[in-house]
Amino acid sequence: MSAGTADGTAAAGEIGADDWQRLSPRLIPVHLSWLLAPVVTGAGTLLGTGGKVNLQALLTLGSFTIAFAIVAGVNLMRFLTTGYRITDQRLELRSGLLFRSLRSIPLDRIRSADITARPLHRLFGLASVDIGAAAHGGASKLSLDGVTRAQAAALRQDLLNRRAALLADPSAATAPDEHAPIAELHRSWLRYAPLTIWGVGGLFAVLGISYRTLHEMQIDPLELGVVQHLVDAFTSVPLWLGIPALLLTVAALGTLGAIGLYIEGWSGFRLEREDGAILRVRRGLFIHRSVSIEERRLRGVEVIEPMLLRWGGGARLHAVASGLGSAEENRTRGALMPPAPRAEILRVAAEVLGEQDSPTTLAALRPHPRAALRRRINRGLLVVLLSAAVLAVPAIWLPGGWRTGFLTAAGITATVLLPAVCLLAVDAYRTLGHGLSGRYLVARAGTFAHRTVALQREGVIGLTVSRSLFQRRSGLLTLAATTAAGSGSYKVRDVATADGLAFAEEAVPGLLTPFLERNN
Repeated sequence: MSAGTADGTAAAGEIGADDWQRLSPRLIPVHLSWLLAPVVTGAGTLLGTGGKVNLQALLTLGSFTIAFAIVAGVNLMRFLTTGYRITDQRLELRSGLLFRSLRSIPLDRIRSADITARPLHRLFGLASVDIGAAAHGGASKLSLDGVTRAQAAALRQDLLNRRAALLADPSAATAPDEHAPIAELHRSWLRYAPLTIWGVGGLFAVLGISYRTLHEMQIDPLELGVVQHLVDAFTSVPLWLGIPALLLTVAALGTLGAIGLYIEGWSGFRLEREDGAILRVRRGLFIHRSVSIEERRLRGVEVIEPMLLRWGGGARLHAVASGLGSAEENRTRGALMPPAPRAEILRVAAEVLGEQDSPTTLAALRPHPRAALRRRINRGLLVVLLSAAVLAVPAIWLPGGWRTGFLTAAGITATVLLPAVCLLAVDAYRTLGHGLSGRYLVARAGTFAHRTVALQREGVIGLTVSRSLFQRRSGLLTLAATTAAGSGSYKVRDVATADGLAFAEEAVPGLLTPFLERNN
């Protein structure tokens, strides 16, 4: 038997044989559903090829079938050998047949208990409970995948209440909350869905995956009937009509995809403050998610305004909190609001932080020196130069006609890019700003996405001053505030040296003092 715990102290001798609970037997058909994948793949291949399946395709389908059968068998074995229990001090999870394992988490170290229900789980009334906890080496997590929805809700509440009792902190206990939510989804917010890149990006991702799958099966996608029909339709019209039609089709499909992703990800959205100062986010159409964030672990918020969303007057809101896991988990679990009107985002940010106004609305952000603008213009000019050079340099070795064409293309590229990068540089410079708002350090930066973070000053555990060669020549520096939350570091970019050091001393007094040399 192997044993692992959140603090590395569990032993096999602690296990009893009479109080272990099993996962729900409804999980069996969920695991057997893996066998449907090769069936659907085979049917799709037959339909797409008109029944003309070669030996390579049959071998690939056979490999898929064996692989998915193994996955289904492993999952069934895991179901049969998995059990969990809650003792007075710990949550314990055991699993394995040949190699037995025991993992446990002390109840007083539990940070979160999130509930997720994927489509098949919801079909059979199941859910997963992901329990996050503090550990000596970082974060630890246990997952109970396959309990009923009623068990999941009761288990979440029981774990958080037991932790509160062990910590002697009644305010950390939870109870069913009947108060008005902080925010709920409005249908009008759906207009912001097309203002993201996920629709078009997802479209190309699906096409790429489909092409790769067919290629592995030795099937040329260009020979499929539906593809040939589309190619014939495109080549039958003039280019001046076909290219715009193609772009409009991609845009329309991307828009539909973005709307679909928005509905799936944020349907039923509700942000509420539960008794015990816990923020809870519930959302999802097919995959239902319920994420809990303790307010005592909240270190601030980040308002994100991607370019298209900003032009539409929208923004997103993320929590800067500890205990959310890896960088990817921070990105998904830290989302407090879907793309929504900026005014609503700022209202929610203020309410989440318990402030009258959101610190991110600070109008008097300190501007950055003009040298920061020059740095951004210079970087833009470098992009223009390199782009033009890629076309112009090969012209040296090309014959006359080709040389003229490449040089003309280089000139057009430079002419188009030059004003664009200058506008982006000015926008990036105007975005720069930093300041203090009560107990919050506020920093703003970004080009394609404006990011404004409000970080609790008492949550800053370190300040890093960095200066590149070009920054030193321009009298600039970048100040990074380190915190045990969110991405871990938030930067004030390209601030004047004297202003940056003075701001650091003002934001977190005494932290940099031992490392500063003052001129008498």
